[in-house]
Formats: sequence, structure tokens, C-alpha cells
Amino acid sequence: MPLLPKVARADLHFWEEPCISGEKGTGAIFFSGCSLKCCFCQNYPISHENKGEAITTDRLIEIIKELEAKGVHTIDFVNPTHFSHILLDALTKYKPSVPVVYNSSGYDSVDTLKKFEGLVDVYLPDLKYFSSEKSQKYAKCPDYFENASKAILEMYRQQPKNEFRDGIIQKGLIIRHLVLPANVDESKNLILWIKNNLSDDTYISLMNQYTPYGDINDFKELKRRLTTAE
Repeated sequence: MPLLPKVARADLHFWEEPCISGEKGTGAIFFSGCSLKCCFCQNYPISHENKGEAITTDRLIEIIKELEAKGVHTIDFVNPTHFSHILLDALTKYKPSVPVVYNSSGYDSVDTLKKFEGLVDVYLPDLKYFSSEKSQKYAKCPDYFENASKAILEMYRQQPKNEFRDGIIQKGLIIRHLVLPANVDESKNLILWIKNNLSDDTYISLMNQYTPYGDINDFKELKRRLTTAE
């Protein structure tokens, strides 16, 4: 496990869900690397090539404070899973005055998430794949759904109710899902799982902006945008 986290970008970010970015933006801290290897990742240079700079825990806390000073609505930790031990240390030493967003691939450890109880206000996980065949094919991770589903249930246990103030989420859970071309059945199965295992008012951010990118030469079905029907 890395001793120091690598950060690729830390700045105002206006393109998260509207209830997270709002008008003033979220203070987004993008960690380098990823626990998954999705072939189509839109942040390929950051997630696969580990572009970024190593920083100390103290510097991470300074960055949080600098972003807070810019008037952000939230602090958004993007892809923190593999640096969770550092983030836990930072949040234990300094809890921002604005909501903390844990923005991950969903491939998280339940035991690790339990340590963040009381420190994370908003969970923003992806729920990417339902079948082990697809998660192995696209991310080299056959146990993705087995682990992500348990992780999301733990996130929901911690933050079962979404709370808003002036349109900005203060506490809660929003599940993201990126629809992939030729994979609508995966999306349907994931939505049904959410319906059957979480409350009826669970928020889903259903994304249609898939763009052919990354290392997809071996996957002809991913070399196009979504159709209107999809």
C-alpha cells in the first residue's frame, strides 16, 4: 500500500451532479491510479498511467482548507479507495466545514468503509457491472459486483437519507451508473438490484455520456456512442 497519496488535480470542479457542484463548484481532489482497470476510462492518464504528484497527509489537509477558502459547496474526493488509509488520517485530523463526498468506483472494502462512519457525509459510488463476465472483460475484475454491492449497502447503512440545503446535498447516497453501448441488460439488472435492495427514494445518476476512449481496440462494441434507444 503506498505510503503517500498521489494527486493529479485539486481545484474547483463544476461538472459533478448539480447537487454536488452547485453554482460555486465542488472542491475536487483527483487521486492518481485506481483499484479497477476499466478499458474505456475517461480519465485514462490519471487512472492507468498514474499521472500526479505525491503529497503528504499534512499537504492534503492544506489543500482541503485552500479549496474551502474558495467557497466551494462540497469537498469531493475522487477515486480515493486505494489511498483510503491516508484519507482516513486526514479527515480524522481535520473535518471540512462543508460536506465530504466519497466518490469511488464502488469497488470498496466494507471494513474500510466502516472506519469512515461519521467522517463521510455523501457517498457517490459507481455501480458499473452486474455480471462477473462483463466486469472481467472490461475491468479485469470478476468479483466487482460481489464487492461493490456489499460496499453500497454499507454506504446506505451509514447515510440512508438524502438531506439537502438550498439545493446542495448535505448527507446521503447517490449511485452513479454509466450506460455502456450494447450493455443495456447490465444497466437494467443493476437498477433492479437497487430497487430491490435499497429504498424507493434512492438517487441514481444514470449517465448517457459514454465516449469511445482508452484501450478499447479489442472491444468493437465499445467503439461507438450510445444509440437513442439505448
